[in-house]
Amino acid sequence: MMLYPPVAELVEKVGSRYQLVNLVARRARAISQEAEAEGIILEKKPVSAAIDEVYTGKLGIDN
Repeated sequence: MMLYPPVAELVEKVGSRYQLVNLVARRARAISQEAEAEGIILEKKPVSAAIDEVYTGKLGIDN
């Protein structure tokens, strides 16, 4: 099974696996809390959404 996006590309965008995991976890929690507070049902899992944000450049260490 191939993962998309590749972890190696995500690590290049962030700097290290440790930073990637922390960044994605923090953003996923924020997405989940925002959706719960507003009563929104999410179409995709918060972790997947956070990973997509890192991959597209919307979310990074600087952001």
